[in-house]
Amino acid sequence: MNDIFIDVDYAQIYKHGQKIGGDVFLLSRNPENDQIVCTLSDGLGSGVKANVLASLTARMAHKLSFSPMDLTHSARIIMNTLPVCKERKISYATFTIADIRHEKGEEVRVNLVEYDNPSALVFRGVNSYLWQPERIDLEREGAFKQEVLGHSQLKLSIGSRLVIFSDGATQAGMGKSLPLGWRLEGVRSFAQAQIEANPDISSHDLAQAIVCRAHSLDRLSAKDDITCMVVYVRKPRRTLVVTGPPFTVEHDQDLVEKIRLFEGKKIVSGGTTAQIVSRLLAKPLKVDMSCWSPQVPPCSIMEGIDLVTEGMLTLSKVAIALEQKKPVRSLPNDAVRKFIQVMQESDQVHFIVGTKINEAHQDPNIPVEIGIRRTLIGRLRKALEDNYLKETSQEYI
Repeated sequence: MNDIFIDVDYAQIYKHGQKIGGDVFLLSRNPENDQIVCTLSDGLGSGVKANVLASLTARMAHKLSFSPMDLTHSARIIMNTLPVCKERKISYATFTIADIRHEKGEEVRVNLVEYDNPSALVFRGVNSYLWQPERIDLEREGAFKQEVLGHSQLKLSIGSRLVIFSDGATQAGMGKSLPLGWRLEGVRSFAQAQIEANPDISSHDLAQAIVCRAHSLDRLSAKDDITCMVVYVRKPRRTLVVTGPPFTVEHDQDLVEKIRLFEGKKIVSGGTTAQIVSRLLAKPLKVDMSCWSPQVPPCSIMEGIDLVTEGMLTLSKVAIALEQKKPVRSLPNDAVRKFIQVMQESDQVHFIVGTKINEAHQDPNIPVEIGIRRTLIGRLRKALEDNYLKETSQEYI
């Protein structure tokens, strides 16, 4: 696994009274070349019509960004494909594309193309970084103003952030709390204050803070869709998940040694596995009744281990919740919620899977969806990689 992690997340609030957003954000990762593509498009107007226009633009931009074609050439194709509104004489959608690639060492290269969205912000540590994008002039029939693409080549080192947002943020508070709106400098100052207060603030929390602040400036009645995306380059947060006893008793000590030497959070899933770890580490197990639900057995507490849970049933529930992208706040306070919280707070998750057959799991009365342990770990890894862009690895013992 890499010693650098690119943390990407976004937050969004729809225009007041709308049930669908006119801003569309897409995020995909290509693990073969350490490439991440983020696309934010803002459709003209609001509601369903704006969503269709923004979705068309975002998906076109997203697909072209993964092609060998130059990103600025891709943007020209998008501009020539999109029509101009006959009434307003402006484009049906604006967009920002960020092609992010991890280069050798501890630097990340960002190829950024912007069309009519507010300018992106870059922070290196707590300091705001200013640069001048390359201007690419376009000519389109029917447009009443000069069409300009902004193109930037940026390098982000560890501790750097890229912040991208729609005009719902910069125009927040216009005509209400702020005559001219929040504007770009307002967003910059607020984001910088958040980073200064918490230098390790995650992409999720910073994006959420910016969107919530813009919403409050609109007096909790958003005049436009408000979307913010944050890219944060940092050292990875690692988690080890151990489930199932080793194939032979002779490997028990090897398993415990792997747990002891691991740097990061540690989860032990499975009663037999927990007893092995407890015995060899000489750390007692104690049932934690502070978090439980009728669906899964309660957690246990063991010194040196961040979370101890029951095995197959809990893993099955965790896999379902991750596959369905259930919000943590919607889950009961039980082992599944704690497990998912640790997963979402991690960047790299390594699984050690014991291969000893547990006779209890061969009972035909056990529900089919529980499956076998290896199948469940495969589902967990796929959900973490596809839905949450986590890096995962696996070994058997």
